[in-house]
Amino acid sequence: MSDILLQHGMMLLILACLFGFIMAYGVGANDVANAMGTSVGARAITIKQAILIAMVFEFSGAYLAGGEVTSTIRSGIIDVQTADFENNPELLVYGMLSSLLAAGVWLLIASWKGWPVSTTHSIIGAIIGFAVVGVTAESVMWNQVTSIVASWVLSPLMSGIIAFGIFMSVQTLVLDTDNPFANAKKFIPGYIFLVGFIISMVTLVKGLSHIGMEVSFGQAAIYSVGIGILTMAVGIILLRNIEEDPTASNENNPGEFSSLERLFGVLMIFTACSMAFAHGSNDVANAIGPLAAVNGVVSSGGIFTEESALPVWILLLGGGGIVIGLATLGYRVIATIGQHITELTPSRGFAAEIAAAITVVIASGTGIPVSTTHTLVGAVLGVGMARGVSALNLRVVGKIFLSWIVTLPAGAALSIAFFFLFRAAFS
Repeated sequence: MSDILLQHGMMLLILACLFGFIMAYGVGANDVANAMGTSVGARAITIKQAILIAMVFEFSGAYLAGGEVTSTIRSGIIDVQTADFENNPELLVYGMLSSLLAAGVWLLIASWKGWPVSTTHSIIGAIIGFAVVGVTAESVMWNQVTSIVASWVLSPLMSGIIAFGIFMSVQTLVLDTDNPFANAKKFIPGYIFLVGFIISMVTLVKGLSHIGMEVSFGQAAIYSVGIGILTMAVGIILLRNIEEDPTASNENNPGEFSSLERLFGVLMIFTACSMAFAHGSNDVANAIGPLAAVNGVVSSGGIFTEESALPVWILLLGGGGIVIGLATLGYRVIATIGQHITELTPSRGFAAEIAAAITVVIASGTGIPVSTTHTLVGAVLGVGMARGVSALNLRVVGKIFLSWIVTLPAGAALSIAFFFLFRAAFS
């Protein structure tokens, strides 16, 4: 075992837990706005309700379906079997500590300013930064990085196309019909079933293995149909309580209190839950992946095993940090996402949220750490494009794109500085 790990192993692990919590806090404060911002912006739920939903479903997603992406962040970006790490395992520990702290600090700055940045960019940029400067450029698995970067382009494109298609289906089946209110009551339960089915499939197929339970794909499909039907039944009960108000705003003035949009407001409660679950399953890895790496190295005496089990307490720490970050600082970025990109009504916000959720859960199930920010902004743009480019606030969109570009080098620069600091302090 490395002398440094022998002497300072417990202190390094404590620091990793602290920095992991800071990172998770930043994820909650910044990225959860992507899960909740559309619902709040569309007036479907309040910020307090968004926090309560996120507490349940962000945490559930992190706990049940967060392991696949975690393994990618933990061991899929840098080659831990290089000579540098084998002979000096403490370098990997310093690097992961630096990555967590760098990404966490950047997220706190961005959240305080109300900038919706990508937490996935932050942590991956930080890991690449320390690896290139602190170790060697050859230690970075560039093929894996290339596929991750490609997903950052493909995920908003995919979610935008899905959102466009879903919103066009809403227009065709509901909004542009002779009796939109009656058709909304007719078709919205089907959309609710879709939400329940998709989230259930991801949880059953990918999530239960992390808590020691296994189900086959066929069994998961059967269970998911049942859960989807149950979810749909709950939705139908909620929809029954909404009656058409002829004095409410009409199709040409679709205010948030119109009878039709109130129906979609019920639907957005379900999509908010699904988006929070999807976000928790994907983005908890940004906080706990490096922490899991440090825990693995310290507990094994300096040997990094790529297939090491992910301790439950690490998932709990990540999920808890995400919820606390949302509850205390998330309102700033929620305002940016929910109100400033385009005018959102529940029918538009629903299409964006379910499209983003579908994209994120697919990516999470396949182990690709996509950016929830990219995914949701792509979905909102897709909904906006269905109404024409003039419906978009291109100035705000431009600022968001610029923040994406700045995030990766900012994470890398901070990580490099922290890496040399930790190496000097402990070596």
